[in-house]
Amino acid sequence: MVSGQQNEGPAAAAARLTGCETVSHGASGALSEIALTDGAHRFETVVKRGHAPGATRAEAAGLRWLAEADAVRIPRVHGADDTWLVLDRVTESTPAHAEEFGRNLARLHAAGAPAFGAPPPDGLTDAWIGTAPMRNAPGESWPEWYADYRILPYVRMASEILDPAVFERACTRIPSVTGPAEPPARLHGDLWSGNVLWDSGGAVLIDPAAHGGHRETDLAMLHLFGCPQLERIMAAYDEVAPLADGYRERIALHQLFPLLVHTVLFGRSYAGQATAAARSLG
Repeated sequence: MVSGQQNEGPAAAAARLTGCETVSHGASGALSEIALTDGAHRFETVVKRGHAPGATRAEAAGLRWLAEADAVRIPRVHGADDTWLVLDRVTESTPAHAEEFGRNLARLHAAGAPAFGAPPPDGLTDAWIGTAPMRNAPGESWPEWYADYRILPYVRMASEILDPAVFERACTRIPSVTGPAEPPARLHGDLWSGNVLWDSGGAVLIDPAAHGGHRETDLAMLHLFGCPQLERIMAAYDEVAPLADGYRERIALHQLFPLLVHTVLFGRSYAGQATAAARSLG
């Protein structure tokens, strides 16, 4: 960080990164609501302080990459550096326009990625999902890449509370349960329901761990923790980009990744679910 910015607060960071004047601001913390003006217009922002150096820059790169698809709505990035991220504030409302979200999510995935594991342009190879590390290393074969970069690293991190042999055996089963080959999709990467905000215009996606991956991984995350109007979302998605036969039988495979991440972050409360998902692969 530049000398003199080490004790910078969110309002000062927002003004510096946007070149705008602060109109009002709430309490400082990991997230702060800051109103700014460019002299002609007032706009509401959320200012986020990263948990690690570069985390906010990586998140900004992911948001911009997702926004480039012109599919699902993404908050505008007003500015970012290695510590701070300034975004449009989403005014939350009752979930609505579920079918539109499903169709747009299909279009986002169809925008594609150069490879499985490819980071966003200007993104980081060593990135994060939440506060857990996540490595974006490209691979050609999804089953092998998924095992090497989305399952086994987290098993090693949580080896004191997991039986690695269960997950190593599950990894040998992935090629036979994956279903038809699919091209790399442009993933949000952390698409649990808490990262799907709803305003009067419909769904808005926040907090991505964006990378190239299998589209069913994003969809499995929506199933894992529940999402308002999920069946309507899925039906509309399937109309635009039909899912391969057996999709529902593969949900546990794709939920292994977020369940293992949650085991690393939150401990034993998720270890049982992760183990059950691994054993379900046969």
